[in-house]
Amino acid sequence: MALIRKVRGHEPSVGENTFLAETAVLLGDVTVGRDCSIWYNAVLRGDVNRITIGDRTNIQDGVVIHTLYDGSKHPSQTHIGSDVSVGHNAVIHGAIIEDNCLIGMGATILDNAVVASGCIIAANALVLSNSRLEPNSVYAGIPAKKVKEVTPEQREEIVRRTARDYQLYASWFMEEER
Repeated sequence: MALIRKVRGHEPSVGENTFLAETAVLLGDVTVGRDCSIWYNAVLRGDVNRITIGDRTNIQDGVVIHTLYDGSKHPSQTHIGSDVSVGHNAVIHGAIIEDNCLIGMGATILDNAVVASGCIIAANALVLSNSRLEPNSVYAGIPAKKVKEVTPEQREEIVRRTARDYQLYASWFMEEER
């Protein structure tokens, strides 16, 4: 069973039909939507500020999500939209990820950055604090720069397919639990 712990009076909330791997960690002010999946060794640490995740979003193995404290000079919250895939070992620290995005494996998104709807962030890319990314764009590199527009084919084959695939994978694990 996942580690779900109340911190500073905030208890994580998990939506209906969401898969939580046994080694997933949800702490404090964390809200996860419906039909999501939080995979092995993912840590959603809402101890110092709020983390929200929309519907049908998958947070893959080893992902770390955190924020900056409200009492700090530049506080941050993490808000991840619906139909988002966050790849293995990515780090999201106090950023906003809008709907229908793919965050590649090992990517890092820093405080108060906004990843607009439809973006693909390449594996190991670094999105700097306070960045404002253009919608429906591919970003890569350190620091991340726009490399091209997301085509309708990429949107369907990469972004939407990955989100659907992870709903399927989660269903396999949930069936075993029944």
